Amino acid sequence: MDKQSDLLQDKVVLITGGTGSFGKQFLATVLEEHSPRKLIVFSRDELKQFDMRQRFSEERYSCLRYFIGDVRDRDRLYRAMDGVDVVIHAAALKQVPTAEYNPIEVIRTNVLGGANIIDAAIDRNVQKVIALSTDKAANPVNLYGATKLCSDKLFVAANGYSGHHGTLFSVVRYGNVMGSRGSVIPLFQKMRSTGAVPITHPQMTRFWITLEQAVKFVLKCLDRMHGGEIFVPKIPSMSIVDLAKAIAPECRLEIVGVRPGEKLHETMVPEDDARNTFEYEDCFVIRSLSGEADGNRVLSRNGGRPCPEGFRYSSDNNPQWLTVAELQKLVNSVE
Repeated sequence: MDKQSDLLQDKVVLITGGTGSFGKQFLATVLEEHSPRKLIVFSRDELKQFDMRQRFSEERYSCLRYFIGDVRDRDRLYRAMDGVDVVIHAAALKQVPTAEYNPIEVIRTNVLGGANIIDAAIDRNVQKVIALSTDKAANPVNLYGATKLCSDKLFVAANGYSGHHGTLFSVVRYGNVMGSRGSVIPLFQKMRSTGAVPITHPQMTRFWITLEQAVKFVLKCLDRMHGGEIFVPKIPSMSIVDLAKAIAPECRLEIVGVRPGEKLHETMVPEDDARNTFEYEDCFVIRSLSGEADGNRVLSRNGGRPCPEGFRYSSDNNPQWLTVAELQKLVNSVE
């Protein structure tokens, strides 16, 4: 990448939850396409860091650093962010059933951990912070979604008290990630040999994005953010039945029912948020209410147009849909 267009040129970048699915793709993309002065992987699992070193070693990539720590540990975050310019916050407890059974643990990581990120970033004079969110944070019906909604609110509000430090905070919200841990794809592939694939509901739909697309979108938002935005990419929807047909076309479908804490369709821009949302060619931007006047002028000048009254961006009313053939091609690309 040309140095003049490289937003990470000579920057010190830290990614929390850096050994996760997103973190691995983020490292691969940044090391290949950008030139950071330092790239810090912050995570709590030494085994996952050991495994990551086999692919991304400090000997091969001199800018890499591996930092053991937990977002719950405020002091450790202060140490890790010393001299950091950019933070990508990807650490979270994400499994819906786990969150329902261990609610306080998920709150400690997703909500209080987010608050620790904010305080450390401001006090260490970090320039920009992007926190990763989920479609489950929009009109949440489970604890995981509720904690991510709370986290989103914390990061958006943080722009109001970063003061003379000038730290900017924004959020990126997207749907299910193909190839990530917890994806339904491995389950369908495993059940293929039994001749039957479990389907929660024949009308269920989901947003779908690849890891590479997610990383590219985050980096694009890092470049365009002014602080306080929730960025929502325009991505295709898919039917859970079509996904099953793409993976196991010879299998019969067994309807098992919608599980507790699960929606039939996911939403990324609820109708009530749409009143403060601007649409772009590639995404929607939900603007912070506290920065409505100035922020809306900036969004309008940059080519955004206000969403109409009653607008809602959900996986069932999405104009973009993946066909069975397209899903099959995508699934094969991550196998």
